[in-house]
Amino acid sequence: MKRQQFSSYATHIFDCDGVVLNSNKLKTDAFFQAALPYGEAAAQAMVNYHVANGGISRYKKFAYFLEDIIAPTQAGPDLEALLNTYASHVREGLLNCPIAPGLEALRQKVPDARWLIVSGGDQAELREVFAQRNLAEFFNASIFGSPDTKDEILERELANGNITQPALFLGDSKYDYQAASSAGLDFLFVSGWSEVEDWHAWTTAENINGCRNIHDLLQQ
Repeated sequence: MKRQQFSSYATHIFDCDGVVLNSNKLKTDAFFQAALPYGEAAAQAMVNYHVANGGISRYKKFAYFLEDIIAPTQAGPDLEALLNTYASHVREGLLNCPIAPGLEALRQKVPDARWLIVSGGDQAELREVFAQRNLAEFFNASIFGSPDTKDEILERELANGNITQPALFLGDSKYDYQAASSAGLDFLFVSGWSEVEDWHAWTTAENINGCRNIHDLLQQ
């Protein structure tokens, strides 16, 4: 995707983890640590489900873990406790993990575009982290996350005019692509920090445009 093509969009929608922040691995580890009281096998099963369902909220992932991965009689932390443990691991990591190189420069290239975050991460947590890291100012169309799903957020923000067409979604998961397509948005797959194992074969088969990272958009 050439820079002029990127610049032609009225709205740019960014996933957070793996696109704006290098936070995928820390969240994967947080899922493992939160589920570990149920045993290493259960914790690894939690990680496998998380990686296979990138972009889905923690609420749905832990609900699935309790309902479908562990035995009904197995003792351990409930949903609230799992979420609290996960959040405590994640917050510190989000405040310290690398920010995508070139983000500020890219924002300066498109000063009139609407920018927003649409993430599977917790909305209140994201807004706090972005404010503390001086990133919130880039996203003039706001920062959105769970418990609303990406599909719900995109539908709502399109309906209320916050997302204006033409719009581009930059994501690093299959769910990001599905959500963007369902909403009638163009999509760009950002591969550099993605945890989609077969991303190259998948993007080729689906004819999905991609880039390695945000900085690449400055070089094209």
